[in-house]
Amino acid sequence: MKAVRTDRELECPNLDAGLLARGVELVTLPEHVSEEQLMTEVANADLLLMCYTRITARVIQAASRLRGIVKYGVGIDAIDLEAARSLCIPVVNIPEYAEETVAEGAFALMIALSRKLCALDAEMKANGWAWPVQSWLGHDLAGKTLGLVGVGRIGRNLARMAGAGFRMRVLGFDPFVDAPTMRLAGVEKYEVLPDLLGTADFVSLHSVLNGDTRHLIGRAQFEKMKPSAVLINVSRGALVDEAALLEALRENRIAGAGLDVFSQEPLSTSRHSLSALFSMRNVLLTPHLTFFTQEAMERLERETLERCDELLNNRPVLVKSRDPRLLCQTHGVVFA
Repeated sequence: MKAVRTDRELECPNLDAGLLARGVELVTLPEHVSEEQLMTEVANADLLLMCYTRITARVIQAASRLRGIVKYGVGIDAIDLEAARSLCIPVVNIPEYAEETVAEGAFALMIALSRKLCALDAEMKANGWAWPVQSWLGHDLAGKTLGLVGVGRIGRNLARMAGAGFRMRVLGFDPFVDAPTMRLAGVEKYEVLPDLLGTADFVSLHSVLNGDTRHLIGRAQFEKMKPSAVLINVSRGALVDEAALLEALRENRIAGAGLDVFSQEPLSTSRHSLSALFSMRNVLLTPHLTFFTQEAMERLERETLERCDELLNNRPVLVKSRDPRLLCQTHGVVFA
């Protein structure tokens, strides 16, 4: 048996060792592997494991004996799901491994921005001290309003931390989550996104990326936000029209942003459409790593191996996601 794992930059030693211990030939490929090389490697592969690399229809069609595609992560927008379904190749993700982890990451960005921690750290390291002048004046989170765009697993965990932990008011916009479910999570449901944007002090994005949500936050949405509001995105970069975000930050239409994800990754300090973000003191950048903790990676590797075992042993693979794009599968899957 053969498995191909793309995105080897994301080190998964327990996953790789587990596959090898099962007698599987393992080929690991870099994130920016060419489509042609990937097609060559999957031609005789039983499993394809991916995280960020695009899995095109051509790649799937080249894999004549593929038993399944495992996204070792959550988002599935890089996989041509229609091509996989047409060839009866099941696709599965690992949706639960970092629910609290990513929520903690979003909360860390909120705290750091509201208290200007990164700028203060830079000032201390450059000059040894910072006096309590107006430019360093921060804000409490207690009593502020958090607006969640997407109230799934991660959003609900963030709501719990913000509401029970910091006494924030939490609002939610999500057409697929009803008001009673949100209420149980301590979230007030808003039916209309602009109303939430106009009320929130922090707007945190937790939506899946699909055709309907691409550029969900653009120029019109930034104009609805308070000038004192901060945008947090730990979900998918393309949820935001990033040109409109740069414009909003330059023109002080919003107070700041905490960003872990970007449409084009990796970022670069030069020759990138978002290079200007590096010079903005009210912007906090992290490199798509809010999921990356020891505990979350242990969960991810363990459950990915469980899904691989099911596929390698010709058993239906367990789909835990509630994403309609995975729930519509009819071949080789069983639902939690």
